Amino acid sequence: MERPLLQNQLARCLFLDRHLLLRQESGSGSGDDLDSVLERLGFVQVDSVNTLARAHDLILWSRRGQYRPKALEQLVAKRRSVFEHWTHDAAIIPMKFYPMWRLKFERDEARMRSRWSADRRAGWEAEIRQVLQHITDNGPTSSLDVGEGGKTGSSGWWDWHPSKTALEFLWRSGQLAICHRKGFRKFYDLAVRVIPSEYRDIRQERHEIVDWAMSEALQRLGFGTSGELAAFFELVTRRDAKEWCMRALEAGQIVEADIEMADGSRRRSFVTEAALNEAASLPEPSSRIRLLSPFDPALRDRARAERLFGFHYRIEIFVPEAKRRYGYYVFPVMQGDRLIGRLDAKRVGTAISVRAFWPEPGVRMGKARTAALLSELERVKYLAELEEVVFADDWLIRTGFDD
Repeated sequence: MERPLLQNQLARCLFLDRHLLLRQESGSGSGDDLDSVLERLGFVQVDSVNTLARAHDLILWSRRGQYRPKALEQLVAKRRSVFEHWTHDAAIIPMKFYPMWRLKFERDEARMRSRWSADRRAGWEAEIRQVLQHITDNGPTSSLDVGEGGKTGSSGWWDWHPSKTALEFLWRSGQLAICHRKGFRKFYDLAVRVIPSEYRDIRQERHEIVDWAMSEALQRLGFGTSGELAAFFELVTRRDAKEWCMRALEAGQIVEADIEMADGSRRRSFVTEAALNEAASLPEPSSRIRLLSPFDPALRDRARAERLFGFHYRIEIFVPEAKRRYGYYVFPVMQGDRLIGRLDAKRVGTAISVRAFWPEPGVRMGKARTAALLSELERVKYLAELEEVVFADDWLIRTGFDD
C-alpha cells in the first residue's frame, strides 16, 4: 500500500500550528491562559542567558504578546500549576504531567548513584542526608544556604560543592522540588510541601507512562520518527519508542507517511489520520514576523528544523569570537511558515542594540518586510522592559537575493 505524502508546506504548517506559531492567537498570557499555552507546548526550556530576554520568557511571549515574566513566576510559586524539572534540559512542565516524571526520577537516581560510586565519593550519602535534614528543618533553601567550608573541584557537575551536588541529586531524584526563584537562583523544598497531593500521590505503571509520552509527543509534533517522538520529553528509551510505534501501527492508532523535506527529499514518519486531514484544512499562516528564542520548542531539534525548514542554526555562545559566523547569541526570525533570517541584538543600558540582521538566501528585505521586523522589535522592548531600539550602521545585511 502506497504511503500518503505530506507536502513540505503543509508539514511546516501542521508542525507550527501544534507549536502555536501558525495563527495570530490572542490571550492574556497569565493564569489559566498561560497554563493552557504550557500544556499545549508540553514544556518550555529554562535558560539563564539574558542577552535580551530569558529563553522561557521569549518563548511564551512569542505566543502571547501580553505575557510578562511575573505571570510564570505566579504559576510556579503560587498556583503550583507547573513544576521545574528535566526533559532534554531544565524545563517548566505542566503539573498534571508530574506523575509521569516518576519514571525519570527513578532513572536519574540510579544513574547518579552509579556515577557517584564510580567516583568513590567518600561521605556522599551523609551529605545528602544532612542537606535533606536542613531543608526539612528550615524550609526553602538555595545552594548558598548549605555546605559552608566544603571542598570544591575544578569544573563540571561532579566538581560542584558537595552540598550543591546533594541538592541537585535530591531534586533530580524527585525528593525535592523547586518552590520558587529569586532572580534566577533556585530555592528547593521537600516535594511533599511543593507538589499538590492530587498529582504527587498518583502512581502510573511503566507501560502507561510510555504510552502517554509517545501519544503526547506525537500530538505536539504532528508527525515524527520513533526517535523524534522519544526525544520530545526524554521520558522513554529509544527501544521503548520503537516498540510503541510498532504496536500503535498494528492497532491502527497511527499510520506511516512520507513527509516532504525542504530539499524535496522524503522522510518516513508516523502520523495520525486525523493530523493528515487537519493539515489539508489549516488556515494560511500569519504574516507577522516573530523573534524566536534559540531554545524555542520549534527549533529545539536542530536537525529536524533544518530538514523541515532548510534553516541551519547553531548557537555560538561557546565558539571563540573570532570564529563566530554570526554572533554570541543570535535570534532566529520567522515570518509565516518560513525562517527568514537571524538577528544579533542585545540589551545595552535602556535600549535594544541591534548589530545585524542576516536574511536567509532567497529572502529580500523590502520595505514591508523591514517594517514588520521593526514592529516586532518595538513589541519585544516591552517584554525586555527597555525604552528604545537603536541600530548599528549597516545593520541590515543586503544579500541581493530575490524573494
